[in-house]
Parts: sequence; structure tokens; C-alpha cells
Amino acid sequence: RLEMRNFGVKVCVVEPGYFKTTITNVENLEKNFYSAWEKLPEEIKASYGENYLKEFAAMLKVLGKTCSSNLSLVTNSMEHALTSLHPRTRYSAGWDAKLLYLPLSYLPSALSDAL
Repeated sequence: RLEMRNFGVKVCVVEPGYFKTTITNVENLEKNFYSAWEKLPEEIKASYGENYLKEFAAMLKVLGKTCSSNLSLVTNSMEHALTSLHPRTRYSAGWDAKLLYLPLSYLPSALSDAL
């Protein structure tokens, strides 16, 4: 963003939370994860363990339930960034981006890692 300023280009960052899209589709993610898992050498599978696989799959299902289907939150941010006379530097789209990820980014790394 700062590198482009010298060329007269204003860069705005749109940081969306989790939204229901093809990328966040739980079935696709789970299928791809299990496919990658099957291709791993046995020693790597043993290092991670079967519990890792089960916990990751369970976490995907929880994340899938928290995804917002209101994509207009993202597109409205993009529209504002493109058409505003004075666009903001950053746009956080979605409740999770505003209430979780944005505040988390201001914490010291050790604390955010622990959370």
C-alpha cells in the first residue's frame, strides 16, 4: 500500500471475515483436506496424529456455521473504496472482522497467539 503511494495510487485494503462462498464451503474444504491427508507419508501422519485430523474437521464445521451469507457487506465496502472521494485505508467487512480480527491485530503477538 505504501509502496504505491509514490506513484499516485491509493490502495485500500478490504479485510472480510468469514462469508459463505465456494472457498469456505465446508464439504469442499473437508474433501480437499482428507485428500491431502491421504497423500501424506505415514511418518507425517503419525507426527500429527489422528486426533489432529478429527479436530480439524470438527473446527471446519464450527467455522461453517459462523459464516455470514450477506456478501453485500463485502461488496459495499469495495464499492465505497472505489467510489468515495476520501476512501478509508482499511475496510473490515463482517462482524467477526470488526469484533474479533481487527482488535486481535492490535494485541501483542504473544497474546494473540495464545488466544
